[in-house]
Amino acid sequence: MKASIDAVRVAGTPQGPVPVLVLAVDGEDDVVPIFIGFEEATSIARGLEAEDIGRPLTHDLLLDVMEELGGRIDRVVVSEIEERGGGGTYIADLHVDTPRDSVVVDARPSDSMALAARTNAPIEITEEVFESSREDRGKFEELEDIRELSEA
Repeated sequence: MKASIDAVRVAGTPQGPVPVLVLAVDGEDDVVPIFIGFEEATSIARGLEAEDIGRPLTHDLLLDVMEELGGRIDRVVVSEIEERGGGGTYIADLHVDTPRDSVVVDARPSDSMALAARTNAPIEITEEVFESSREDRGKFEELEDIRELSEA
């Protein structure tokens, strides 16, 4: 299923504020929320805005190295959810074309989305992951955007 980054927001939880990556899926009203870390959330937001802060941060550096070696991100696939310690951990596959071959690299969805945001690489989500984690879009629309939080 084709997907896109709808927003990066901040949700209040009993443990405090937690960033949430909201994925929209083509043709669906529901979204897929993936809770991530603040640094990854900020990196995704910077990638979406094509913000250049001078020196490369980790995701910029990874992309620069990959491109210098002749690689190109073909697509990102959120492929499964592994049950760990009472919660689900999302698994993503980073599909990379290299001069020798096409390879699939296991990656966290947050890192994959930070790279996709910088390259406009297509994002996909398996139907199984969508069906097991879909939520009402309205639940996340009222949450504060991470970019508004970082400007404050």
